[in-house]
Amino acid sequence: MTDAPNAPLRLLVVDDHEVVRQGLVALLNRRAGIDVVAHAGSVREAIAQAARFEPDVVVMDVRLPDGSGIEACREIRAARPETRVVMLTSYPDEEAVLSAIIAGASGYLLKQVRGRDLVAAIESVGRGDSLLDPAVTEKVLQRVRQAASGGVTDELSELTEQERRILLLVAEGKTNKEIAGEVFLSDKTVKNYVSSILSKLNLQRRTQAAAFVAKRRVGEPPAGT
Repeated sequence: MTDAPNAPLRLLVVDDHEVVRQGLVALLNRRAGIDVVAHAGSVREAIAQAARFEPDVVVMDVRLPDGSGIEACREIRAARPETRVVMLTSYPDEEAVLSAIIAGASGYLLKQVRGRDLVAAIESVGRGDSLLDPAVTEKVLQRVRQAASGGVTDELSELTEQERRILLLVAEGKTNKEIAGEVFLSDKTVKNYVSSILSKLNLQRRTQAAAFVAKRRVGEPPAGT
């Protein structure tokens, strides 16, 4: 975080749509106490800019052209834990919320949020608070209650059949291109799948997938089938 008590919050804005990104930059730079030090339009750019400028807060789009903002969040937080991330998306997706929380995000807001509420949320996160948009909070709480009551007993229960199949291929050491050829999807779609799988399983690297698969015996059919 910023060392000086009255220093402005240093922000990195990440969104793949230039008009949206520039609008966010203009909105946030008008606010006293906030300084947008950089912006980016992809996962790769976001990670590079975060390493270069060391922002206090990153405003991160979930869907980016070369992967997931959740993946970028995880990488940025791993490199510099004091950087806090607010996910900004058009969709109230509880799966993405849970994945974002696992990746270390401090907030999850919908793009329909008012400008002043977005600013307030960023300032709140900058002070060390965590927050969720009311539209997604109840869904997330429901999932948490389900897990607490034993409704979700294993990370694998979070994976779809397609995700389990891709997980096995990742564990075999196959590249995204090789996996794409086997499951008849584009390289980009496979990359998004892999990012989602790693987030759901609370893994940080593809290499961890093999150990996970071996430990959990993922390839075996579920009991009772």
